[in-house]
This record gives sequence, structure tokens and C-alpha cells, in this order.
Amino acid sequence: MAAYTPMIQQYLKIKAEYQDAFLFFRLGDFYEMFFEDALNASQELEITLTSREGGSEERIPMCGIPYHAAAGYIDTLIEKGYKVAICEQTEDPKQAVGVVRREVVQLITPGTKMEGKGLDEKENNFIASLTDFADGTFGLAYNDLSTGENKVTILEGSFDDLYNELSILGAKEVVIAQDFPADWQQKMKERGVAALSYEDSVDADVQFESVLKLLQEQKQRAAVSKLLHYLFRTQKRSLDHLQPAQPYETNSYMKIDYYSKRNLELTETIRSKGKKGSLLWLLDETKTAMGGRLLKQWIERPLIDKKTIEKRQLLVETLKNHYFERQDLRERLKEVYDLERLAGRVAFGNVNARDLIQLKRSLQQIPTIREIVSSLDVAALAEKLDPCMDVTDLLEQSLIENPPLSVKEGNIIQDGYHPDLDTYRDASRNGKTWIAQLERQERDRTGIKSLKIGYNRVFGYYIEVTRANLHLLEEGRYERKQTLTNAERYITPELKEKEALILQAEEKSIGLEYDLFQELREQVKSHIPRLQALAKAVSELDVLQCFATISEERHYVKPLFSNERKIVLKDGRHPVVEKVLQTQEYVPNDCDMDSEREMLLITGPNMSGKSTYMRQIALTSILAQIGCFVSASEAVLPIFDKVFTRIGAADDLISGQSTFMVEMLEAKNAIVNATENSLILFDEIGRGTSTYDGMALAQAIIEHIHEKIGAKTLFSTHYHELTVLADELACLQNVHVSAVEQNGNVVFLHKIKEGSADKSYGIHVAQLAELPTSLINRANAILTELEKDRVTVNADSTSPLAQTEYTEQKSLHQNVETAAAASDSQLSFFGETANPDRRAPASKEKKVLDELKGLEVLELTPLDALNLLYKLQKKLK
Repeated sequence: MAAYTPMIQQYLKIKAEYQDAFLFFRLGDFYEMFFEDALNASQELEITLTSREGGSEERIPMCGIPYHAAAGYIDTLIEKGYKVAICEQTEDPKQAVGVVRREVVQLITPGTKMEGKGLDEKENNFIASLTDFADGTFGLAYNDLSTGENKVTILEGSFDDLYNELSILGAKEVVIAQDFPADWQQKMKERGVAALSYEDSVDADVQFESVLKLLQEQKQRAAVSKLLHYLFRTQKRSLDHLQPAQPYETNSYMKIDYYSKRNLELTETIRSKGKKGSLLWLLDETKTAMGGRLLKQWIERPLIDKKTIEKRQLLVETLKNHYFERQDLRERLKEVYDLERLAGRVAFGNVNARDLIQLKRSLQQIPTIREIVSSLDVAALAEKLDPCMDVTDLLEQSLIENPPLSVKEGNIIQDGYHPDLDTYRDASRNGKTWIAQLERQERDRTGIKSLKIGYNRVFGYYIEVTRANLHLLEEGRYERKQTLTNAERYITPELKEKEALILQAEEKSIGLEYDLFQELREQVKSHIPRLQALAKAVSELDVLQCFATISEERHYVKPLFSNERKIVLKDGRHPVVEKVLQTQEYVPNDCDMDSEREMLLITGPNMSGKSTYMRQIALTSILAQIGCFVSASEAVLPIFDKVFTRIGAADDLISGQSTFMVEMLEAKNAIVNATENSLILFDEIGRGTSTYDGMALAQAIIEHIHEKIGAKTLFSTHYHELTVLADELACLQNVHVSAVEQNGNVVFLHKIKEGSADKSYGIHVAQLAELPTSLINRANAILTELEKDRVTVNADSTSPLAQTEYTEQKSLHQNVETAAAASDSQLSFFGETANPDRRAPASKEKKVLDELKGLEVLELTPLDALNLLYKLQKKLK
């Protein structure tokens, strides 16, 4: 290292402390990167890679970006999951002895972004920390630095529980200790759980007491303290906007695991991973950014406390019944900016005058919003809407209405706010008036109409005269200051004196304005808790009006909650599909379930709507438990503690799991964790393996849920043989999605009816998919041949597996008999004519066939069947 120049040595020393980040090293007007950082940044940012001498024999790789354009480059790196350490000059270069002192002033990470294009206004940007305790539990704390929100919970030692919580949060970064269990670290990386950062566990710190004051348990305090240490260590500044950490229990909300959240497309669709087509997309009629964030949180954590749900319902009903007031409210909410993130930027120190004007305009809406809410007799909401009039007045008196973006160039503070500023401004403005008067006087004195007085930063004020008019100047009065190609610039004693006064006044004015703005920011900072409380009330009001608007526009009904675990849905619709269909008519369906009807076994053709029907039951329950009205004409529902779904097929290629393995894992998750108060949706369980395996698993799962769990369950299947279970299982009922054939084409009615379906219409679906006509015809021919061999199932047999085995063995028996009597022109399975030279069976073969005819196949054990087959084979040799 000694071979490098002092500046490069300084760089390497600082870089050693930030090995996992790009070091933006300030040199003049550029941030420079060297060595490995330069090589990587040139590729990631697509900027030119150069080199420079650094004292060693080899040139050092180097690349740089302009200081004023750094924000865009930082956003790009953060979006790719990298960290950026901002290293600034921390002393005046004029006073420095040797290399200018530099220090990292902030570490920007995926979880600590405060602004920029990667920060979605309607989504939180959470950073989480995990702390493992000796008793096998884990502390999960999380924070949104942009809003100051903090929460914490203690989880049992299950990776699935931990992963579900992290997936709900969508945390961009997870902070763990270096000794965090290695196998769990590996699992998190395999599942793509955010960026991992490291911070050793610490004891609760006195400096964090304002954040920890609501936490009684030591484990909760320890979990939050670790996260706070990481935030303060990386941000290196005051974080006065951090709110008191709120403890919560995961079992206080409806549990929706990762798989179910994905399958139900609550916040994003499975295919595009986008918002459009999700439940969030349907519901989002919020008018504020903070309302949008709260809506997402409510969807991901439905309530299970009946009183709290009904309290929300009452507010939604009130807003729904007052159309004009609600419309006025929506217009006012549109003018409210993001109070949470504005407060965060005030505390963080990166707020500008335009941000504070947004804050003022937002606060100016609150009195009217409060008046509207009060007129609806909703006192609980109105009381939370603190107008913060003192803050509004302060901003009204201090800032001009349209300030510039920069706070260091002046022209942001109003006249009359500070006497010294008024004095400087008066001197500056009068001086400029004097300059204009001087210009007119000089023109009159000299007769030079083109004479002008100008200014630049290098030479100050000057009198400019073209060369053609130089002879008109009075000798001895003008002092030459600069020579141009076609003109000369001069200064006079009077102009020089006035210049000093004007420039001094402007310089002092700009400096004082900056100081006043800093003081103003500190004054606003003292009101951050009030602003955050107001933001919370406004966001809640925004979500409630959103529910009311959706409920009225889409003709939703207020659901009632049953203590007897009943489901009564009349004219139920899938809320998202209904919206997507738009002008097309959605076919509604009823759902009736009670203590004698706990499970519905749903059969019917592909594409007929089985999955849609199942999903709509789950989405209706989620809508009800977040406090919204639901898509039906009548609704009575239980309060579900958990929802489990297994819908659709998906490989988990990263962890090497097949479609069937994912299917079994999702089924296991439901079976192990469901209670009688849960809702289970299973779609086509067992289809990923052989017929016997699949049917056996499906039947066993149905029986287990029926006998051991008792949860409300919707189970769709193509195994029609399973429908006989309704005769054995008291609480299982068959329903089917109806379809009819017209002129050889299938018409899906999308209507749920009692009883089981009679056929699957699989070839009709293939025809709708426009498979080749020749292929469809061949499939129909094969199906006809197969159906010839089917036999009526013994009505006394109640086991689906036994029926299937009986059918297939009986079919084989009849095929042998048919083959013996077939003509020479018999059609084979593949449509080819038999060998024309084929002769009738010999007498010994006929004896074997006769013996086969007399067998009672179902009475044979597998071993008896094998022995008999061996004997028959010997007779034919």
C-alpha cells in the first residue's frame, strides 16, 4: 500500500470498511471509483472505464460520474441489489494540509432508500432484521425508513413461518448476525429473500428509548435494537422521524401463507408479477400515496377480530350512503401529498422548499376534510384529523409559493419574514435600480445608444461600448477593464462602489436565506409526531372511502358474520374476473355450507369455472375480513383464521422441486396447519402423478380433512370416481359446474349445481384450443374405442380405487373375450386392420379363455392372480 499515492492510500483505507458496497469517492465535481469497483461499475452503469497513475507501476482502473447526476446512477445500482457508500470531502481544501479529509457520510442500501425512482409511492420499502434466540424463537423487526414505521414480532422456530412473514413484507433487505444459522441463510438465498446484510446482536440502547418505549419484552427490544443500530450506523444522521415500534402477533390476523397469497393473486398476478389483475388492482381507488400503502397492508393482513371488522364496516357503510360528501372528500384527498414521506425527508435533512410547500398545501386541505367527516357524524375519525394550523401558518409566512429546487441559491423566503433579509434585499434591489438609472444617464451623457451595463461572475459589473463609439467617451472618466473583439468594457468609481454594496448584499441575502430555511426545517421537525399521526388518520380515511366507492360502483353487499361457521353466498362473483369481463355478463353462483356441509367436491369440465368459483369464495372472505363489502347479493360468512390454497401447477426450479412436489408441499402446509376455522381450497390434487397414486392421495386427503380437521373445504377434481365418497362421508357434498353439448360443441354454463358431473369434455376443450382437426378426430376415435370397453361399476363398491381397478380388470377380461371372437377385419387400438392370415384360436387357447371367463377377478388376491396367470401361460405353451 505504501507504493500508492496518499490519495489512493486514503481511498483504500476507506474502502476496506465498505467491502460490500460501491465506494463513491468525491474528487472535485465527480464521484470516482477505482480498482474492482471501477471494473464492476463500468459494466453495471455502462460508463467508460479509464485508468490513472496511482504511484504503483501499473495503472489503476478508474471510472467516474458527475456529482450533480449521481442520483440516477445510485438508483440503478440499488435496484440491482447493490449498496453505495457516499464518501465526501469533510474539510475545506483551502485549509487542508496534505490530502483533503474524506469520510463516508451515508451508506445507501436497498432497504434504506429515501427517494428516487426505485421507491414506489404506493408501496412500503421495508428493511427487516432477524434475531435468533437461545430458546429457538426468532425476533423479526422491520422498518420503512422513508416513513419511520417500525414493527416487531416473535416467531416460533419455523422457516416457513419466517418466510411467510418476509414475503408479506416484501422486504428489500434483511439484516442478520454473522453467526445466523447457515442453513437458513442458504434457504433465504434460494428463495430470493432480498439482500442480506450483517449486524451483530446488541442490547437495547438508551439512545433508542423513544422507539423502544412501547416494547415490554426483552426479546422484542433486542430485535428492534439490532435494526436501529444498523440504520444509524449506515445513515450517519439524525433519524427523528422513527416512530415507536409497534409489537404485533401474527395470529391476530388471518394467516395467508406465501403459496396462497400467490395463488389468490392478492397483490400481483402469477404470470406477469404486475399489479393489474390482482385484488389490489381491483380495490385501489385510494387518492393518496399513504392510503395506497395502507390498503396493501390491509389486504395482506385481514382481521380476525369481529368487533374491529364491524367497526370498519360501519364507517364504510356511512361513507357509501353519502355519495356527494364522499365525492367532495375524494377531491380534497387528491390534493394531499405524502405526509409520511415528507416528514421522513424533513428528519433526514434532504427536504427542500418545494417539499415544504407540498406539506403546506396538504395541511390546507385538512380543515375541509375534517368538516366533511364531521358532517357524517363520524366523530372517531374527525378527532384524529389534526389540522396542524400552526405549521400551516409558519410555512405560509415563511416560504414563497413557487420556490426554486435548490435551497442554496436564494429566493425561497418571503419578504417581511426576517428584518435583516429585508435589509439585504432592499440594498440589492435598490442597487440594481441604481444600475439601470446609471445606464440611462451614461447613454444620455455620451450619446451612445448601444451603451449597456452588464455583469458576469468573473469581472463583476461593467460598461460596454462598441469600438465604433469609443471616440465619444470622455477621457479620464472610464477605466478599461476588459477588451473584446468588437468592444471595450470599462468601470467607473461610482459603479465600482455600488458593485461592492450590491454583491455583498446578495451574498449575505443568500447565506441568510439558507440559514433561515435550516431553522424552518428544524421547527417543522419538532412537529413530526403530529404530522405522522395525521398521516395515519388520512390514510385510514382514504382506504375506507376507497372501500365505499368500490362497494357502491360494483354493487357489493355488507357481509354478516356467523358464529355457527355458516357460508351463505347468494349471487356470488369473483370480484376481479367480474371487472375484467367489463361489459360481458358474469354468471353468479351461490355457496351454501354449514355444519352438515363442510366439504364440497367439485367436478366438471376443464375451463368451466371450477377454479374461479373456488377463488371467489376465498377472495370474498378476505374482502369481508378487511372491512370491505363483498361481491354478492347476500353474504353470511364465518371468520376464518387461515386460508390455504392449492390451485394451478408450478415448478420451483430454483430449489429443484417438481410440479408434483410443490403440490404436495402446499397440501402438507394446509393439512398440518389448518384448523376447523380455516378455509381450504384444493384444485386437482393428485393430477401430477399416476392415476392410482393420484386418486389414492386425493381420497386420503379428503378423508383426513373430513375426519381430523373439519375445515371448510372446496376440493375440485377430475377423478369422477371420488364422487362416491359423498355416500361415506357425512359432511361431504357433490357439486358440479354444468355444461351442455350442442351440435357436437360444448357450451360451458359456468353454473354450480348439486350432484356430480357426468363427463369431462376434455376433447372439446382441446377443440376450443384449436388443435389440428385431424388430431381431434383421432382422439374422438380412440375415446369411442375406450368407451366400448367400459363397464358399469358395481353399485355396492364404495371405494373409488376399487371401482377403478374393477373397471380396468373387467375391461381387460372383456377385451380378451372380444379378441377371441373378433373377425379378421377387427379394428386395432391404433386403427390398423388385423393380420388377414390370422386364424381362429386353437382348442387349448379356447380352454384358457373359457377358464378366464369363469374367474371372479375381484376375489383374487394379488398373489393368487400371479399364480393363476403363470399356470394359464404354461397351458398355452
